[in-house]
Amino acid sequence: MGRENHTWDMEFILLGLSSQPGTQKGLFVLFLIMYLVTLAGNMLIILVIRKDPHLHTPMYYFLSHLSFLDMCYTTTIIPQMLANLLTKHKIISFVGCMAQMYISLSLGGIEFILLAVMAYDRYMAICHPLHYNTVMSQRLCMQMAAGCWLSGFVNALVQTVFTLHLPFCGRKIINHFGCEVLAVQQLACSSMFVGDAVMLGAGVLILLTPFFLVLVSYVHILSTILRIRSAEGRRKAFSTCTAHLTVVTLCYGTAIFAYLRPRSHYSPKQGKTVSLFYCVITPMLNPMIYSLRNQEVKGALVRVIGEKCKRRNLLCC
Repeated sequence: MGRENHTWDMEFILLGLSSQPGTQKGLFVLFLIMYLVTLAGNMLIILVIRKDPHLHTPMYYFLSHLSFLDMCYTTTIIPQMLANLLTKHKIISFVGCMAQMYISLSLGGIEFILLAVMAYDRYMAICHPLHYNTVMSQRLCMQMAAGCWLSGFVNALVQTVFTLHLPFCGRKIINHFGCEVLAVQQLACSSMFVGDAVMLGAGVLILLTPFFLVLVSYVHILSTILRIRSAEGRRKAFSTCTAHLTVVTLCYGTAIFAYLRPRSHYSPKQGKTVSLFYCVITPMLNPMIYSLRNQEVKGALVRVIGEKCKRRNLLCC
């Protein structure tokens, strides 16, 4: 009981990205701009999807979930990182650290499963177009989205509860800018055999299984596209998948590199670099990818902006 009370009162020190004051100020400005761009870009995607009836389809319903996830994910990490860049003592409580870990693990897991669901949506649209509207009903889409959220929360709960019961010894210094699960577990002074098993199981269920489903979906999609006789038809069919394929490559690639390597190969420097990529850069790029590589989204943006301009002109008159 005494050890548990001591654990809950414990504090961690986050080393962050740099200890140089000049560098920290530059990083603060850079990451603040990136955070604002991420929020603005993903919010714009959500608003355009809500406003334009042409985008009230399963594909864009799931995309709005993805944009909301990216906003929440970056908000879990970046504000804390920005605050630490301006303070000398980068301290986070044990409870705050576990809460940040749980939320970030949840949202990351949800995104991996959601990307697999989006791949299934593209599979149905291209391989079975006559049955698409019947199969991808509003009810099924809502159930699939709910399943993504529930799976992510359950997976994160298992990993966080395991971390909660680890004995932490020595100096409580996390060589990271946030409470990333591998960086926190590095501080444990006990065998991590069970921890490796938990991490491997989570990686298989939440990361590799959805990734395998994405691969299977795109094998069928590419096979169907190649059977289309006209070059224009093939181009149009594939253009609906390019943005999703780009996001899949960014998200799964960095996550597999980060979480499915042996713990003995873990490097704090590499861990921070990879985490920056999927915590900061990928959420910022996702709305750009979908807006620049998707004709329907670009058309919707033009229509929504055009309507706003017309309303302002009418008000001015």
